Amino acid sequence: MYPSYLVTFIWRWIRPLPGRTVSALLRRGQENLRLRTKLLFSFIFLTAGLTSATLLVVRWKAQTQVQHQIEQDARNATLTFQVVQQQQQTALSRKADLLAWLAYMRNGDATAVKDASENPWRSDDCNLFVLADKSGKIVALHSTSPSFPLAVAQEMVFRSLDRRETSGWWFSDKNLYQVALQPFYDGGPRKKILLGIVVVGRLIDEKVAADLGRIASSEVVFRHGGKVVASTLPALKEMELQRQFDDGFSTTQVYLENKRYYASSVELTPGLQPAEDLIVLKSYDEATAFLSRINHLLLAVGLVAILAGGALIFLISDTVTRPLALLVEGVQAVERGDFTYPLEASGQDELSELTRAFDGMRTTLQRNETQREQLEGQLRQAQKMEALGRLAGGVAHDFNNLLTVIRGHSELLLDRLQPGDALSSNAQQIRKTADRAASLTRQMLAFSRMQVLQPKVLDMNELIAEMGKLLRRLIREDIEFSLRLGNSLARVKADPGQLEQVLLNLTVNASDAMPLGGKLTVETRNVIVDKVYARRRPSVEPGEYVLVSVSDTGHGMDAATKARIFEPFFTTKEPGKGTGLGLATVYGVVKQSGGFIWVESSPGNGSRFEIFLPRTAEQVEPEQLVAEGNGSSGLQKTVLVVEDEREVRELACEFLKDAGYSVLTAGDGLEAVETAERLGKSIHVVLTDVVMPKMRGPALAKRLKTLVPHAKIVYMTGYLAKNGESDDYLLDAFFLQKPFSRERLVDQIAEALKKDKQTRAQAHPVLV
Repeated sequence: MYPSYLVTFIWRWIRPLPGRTVSALLRRGQENLRLRTKLLFSFIFLTAGLTSATLLVVRWKAQTQVQHQIEQDARNATLTFQVVQQQQQTALSRKADLLAWLAYMRNGDATAVKDASENPWRSDDCNLFVLADKSGKIVALHSTSPSFPLAVAQEMVFRSLDRRETSGWWFSDKNLYQVALQPFYDGGPRKKILLGIVVVGRLIDEKVAADLGRIASSEVVFRHGGKVVASTLPALKEMELQRQFDDGFSTTQVYLENKRYYASSVELTPGLQPAEDLIVLKSYDEATAFLSRINHLLLAVGLVAILAGGALIFLISDTVTRPLALLVEGVQAVERGDFTYPLEASGQDELSELTRAFDGMRTTLQRNETQREQLEGQLRQAQKMEALGRLAGGVAHDFNNLLTVIRGHSELLLDRLQPGDALSSNAQQIRKTADRAASLTRQMLAFSRMQVLQPKVLDMNELIAEMGKLLRRLIREDIEFSLRLGNSLARVKADPGQLEQVLLNLTVNASDAMPLGGKLTVETRNVIVDKVYARRRPSVEPGEYVLVSVSDTGHGMDAATKARIFEPFFTTKEPGKGTGLGLATVYGVVKQSGGFIWVESSPGNGSRFEIFLPRTAEQVEPEQLVAEGNGSSGLQKTVLVVEDEREVRELACEFLKDAGYSVLTAGDGLEAVETAERLGKSIHVVLTDVVMPKMRGPALAKRLKTLVPHAKIVYMTGYLAKNGESDDYLLDAFFLQKPFSRERLVDQIAEALKKDKQTRAQAHPVLV
């Protein structure tokens, strides 16, 4: 836009001249000009053209970016509203829970609504209170804001009940409410009798719209059936916007008082007519002012560039034109990403020195660019692994509870069936399938670093040498297998069973990568990773480690495959020949053990997996012999089972009762505390879940230790997830991994009863 002023000026200057006169002047000037002047004029015109094109492109890019930013801000504003709406809905739900409890305590009496509208129930964000009987007929209604007609409220209650809503939006007489519905029952969890429904609502008025507008830095409009209900706009703008709505508003661009806005909407009541929605209006004023400043700045930069370049070229002699052109071409090559463009710097003059300096800068820039790309790739990979780990841990947690119930009831079925019974084989198949599913779950937990480890001080040479007997049987005869175990190897502290799984998975993968045979090598040695070494292995931090490497001469991996090998369920094998969890398990075990893993591979050159495990100064502990538990140990002993999943709680109770234990149950931590206060002296063992509502297992165990200090604590969990300071596990406690069998449960309870405090402290698993 602005560079065209220069073109207009030149055109006004030469326009009065006849065509032949202009041509003659240009030809005569070209003949009389010196090379330096020709170069100057050529540079000026070329620079002017390139600068104009560049400025136009930059301006267009800035406009596009500004438009994108406004659209993104509008979307962010709608997301902000959804977050605020969810927070308000949660608050309303809590108020509805309190009102439902009050209504239940008063057996559905209408006075509950009146009391709920007063302190301590009343608050600024609750304006509507409704109590209905079990058929939905309103018993009492109270509104602390503009009155809400009973007939409209009754219609809204029936509509919400028909749609089975626990939350929604009600409208009455130009007033919009955000509501939460809560039924209340009579009876325990097995016998629920519906007594009625309570509704708590929040008025959406101009104040709420203004608060939301300040949070989202936008104009906010609430509509019902196409009519404005509440907004942050002045009255005139609101009327103008309403006229646009009446004319069939269906665009993202809105003009109010000659000001442009970008509109983004959120539907509040999908599937209902008339509909309620929220419209966010983002102003273009700041963007327009920003573009204006950019235009002036670009014009100034363009003029300065043309004048400065002309003065510089005028001072440069024709003797340096060619090497300077080469230097310019080298700069342009760097801009294109080509760092190998040849440069000539054979002399000792200033230009040669400049060329050599640029060559050094180019080398440094190339090295920095390579390191930046590596660091960005590692950051993306780490973020992706972390997200996948959280997903895998969450799935494994819920799945373990299901597997506990499935496997436990299959054992109960097998107890009640004769070996020759037709259903006995079916029950056995269910148990075997549940065991396979549990194995997959353990691998997912290993990847997500949420499993319970029992680390010991190990000599990796002894562990690998012992594993070598098994590995040789797994490897085909056409593969040469060798061990290179380092001398005076330092000790590490890790879970031996998990490390054996790591070696097994890496060995199997290496064998699969050599279908035509090859060489597989397992090597150990002590390494000290300094800053220089860490730069070559960016994922490894400086320190002292024991290095375990597994190398093969297989087909190797390309960069795209290597970037995804630790993702769960990613596999390059044919369908049915791999779960995709092998290397994911390796990654999780190494990370949870405090170590690092590095992979070197390229197509046709095999692969090398390096595992860095931190050294430890602790000594190898002697093996502890622990007596096996049995059913007779449960005589005259009482176990308190605390589990929020009813099916798991009932299954554990049945297992323990069959083993001869007396069993008390609690559905959460608060109920367990009440039971301990009443029957604390009779409780010998507390079997508690770790993840529970109201009070987590670690916090419950610490509380119970003050009430029943003689009781043993056994945590049972499907996974291990740290949750801040509350997850402070007792040092003398035991862990039972879900899904558990009857034998494992009974043995763990018996072990807790038999071990003395010193043995428990030594056998306690370390939480990583």
